[in-house]
Parts: sequence; structure tokens; C-alpha cells
Amino acid sequence: MEAYKQEFVDFMLESNVLKFGDFTLKSGRKSPFFMNAGLYITGTQLEKLGEFYAKAIHNAYGDDFDVLFGPAYKGIPISVATTIAYSRLYGKEIRYCSNRKEAKDHGDAGILLGSPIKDGDRIVVIEDVTTSGKSMEETIPIVRAQGDVKILGLMVSLDRCERGKGEKSALQEIKDLYGFETGAIVSMKEIIDYLVEKQMIDEELKGRIDAYYAQYGAKA
Repeated sequence: MEAYKQEFVDFMLESNVLKFGDFTLKSGRKSPFFMNAGLYITGTQLEKLGEFYAKAIHNAYGDDFDVLFGPAYKGIPISVATTIAYSRLYGKEIRYCSNRKEAKDHGDAGILLGSPIKDGDRIVVIEDVTTSGKSMEETIPIVRAQGDVKILGLMVSLDRCERGKGEKSALQEIKDLYGFETGAIVSMKEIIDYLVEKQMIDEELKGRIDAYYAQYGAKA
């Protein structure tokens, strides 16, 4: 696994964002691990998170895009932190945009926060994690309704490597459905391999993780 991915795993653990135990997900699945990006709460944490996202996006898409779209709510600080990091690391001014949960009818009215989206914009969607792809069902129509735009792809921090609505992973289902690329800073498989190698996961926990993937793991 690449060094920056190892650094990101260590960063998630240090920030208490990645946890192991017993968790009930929004989908109803009982999971032995959980990632909560809402726990990146300090300036230093958000600065580092933006750098990891910026590096992953740059590796995947280069500089040839205009807007980072972060769906409300967790995508808002992530998109802001990443645009700042992108400017510092690569000297490219990317605009950030997010949606409101409810359209505003006064002042800065409308459904969007941040930059407007206009015809010709090339957009990367940025999110914390996706399990079922449900958030994209809300996000993609909003983005595409803004004009003649091109969505290059979706970048999340963690690929959980589990089934979405069918047998494939949620990220693969999104790619198949919408026709753009999907990627993650790191996958759960990479995390488990790394932590097993570092002897940070014992046999009991490894067994529960294996059982979870036997039930919910995505088919290639």
C-alpha cells in the first residue's frame, strides 16, 4: 500500500474517525467497523484531510476540472478544506459548491452554496463515504440541473468494499449508473491488510470482519 494511504489510515485512527466494535449502519447492517468523518473537528485535522483528498483527486483527475461539489452536510467542510489544499499544493484555483437541504428564498437564494455552476464546468463530486449510493440519487440531479456540465467523477475517503443495492459495491453501482469514474483515498480491504500486518487487529476482530464481508462483501 502506498505511503500516503498508510498515513491516511493512521490519521483516521488518531482522529478517532475510524472505529472498531459493534455498529448499526443506516442501512440496518450490523458492522464491526464504522467511519464518521464528522469527527474531523479541528483546524489541523481539516487541513490534513483536505490534503489527502487533494492528492487523491489530483492523482485521479489532474488539474482539468473547475468545481468540487460537496453534498450537504458533511461534504461542505470537506469540499472547502480540499479547495484550500488544492490551491496550496498545486497552484490551481478550484471553486467549491454545495447544496442546501432546503432552497433559500431570500438573500442569496437558491439551492446552492458557494460557487454557481455554469455551462461547461467540469465537476468532481466529493463525499465522506457511500454505502448504498442513496446520496448520489439526490446529488447528481441537482448538479446536472445547473447547466451543460460534465461530472468527471466521485471521490470518497473510504471504499467500504461492500454491496450496494445489488451484488456490486456502491461505488461500482454509481459508476455503472451515472457513467463517471469513482474512487477512494483508501479501501477497507487495504486498511485491514495494513492493520493485520501491524498487529493492530486481533484474531477475534479479524474473524468478525471476515464474517461481515462473507455476508455483505461486494462481488467483483
